[in-house]
Amino acid sequence: MKTESGYIILDVRTQQEYDEGHIPQAICIPNEIIGLRENIEELPDKSQMILVYCRSGRRSKEAAEKLASLGYTNVIEFGGIITWTGPIALD
Repeated sequence: MKTESGYIILDVRTQQEYDEGHIPQAICIPNEIIGLRENIEELPDKSQMILVYCRSGRRSKEAAEKLASLGYTNVIEFGGIITWTGPIALD
């Protein structure tokens, strides 16, 4: 998935948490799913910048480590949505 901005915002919370509010343009791939398969079809470019967040930072750290072990080379873990001060989407 390529974005106009050149990066993907990845929400690794559960689908229910995502549906209750997320960072605009984020995609949801729950942390529990990352690592279960070698290729993540929503993230085909392993060199694209991926910004990872969760609720508080624990799951995003785990997910970033899993993505790195799968060969993703430009993963940035930026903590939890609880510290996010920008807009929240409900779509």
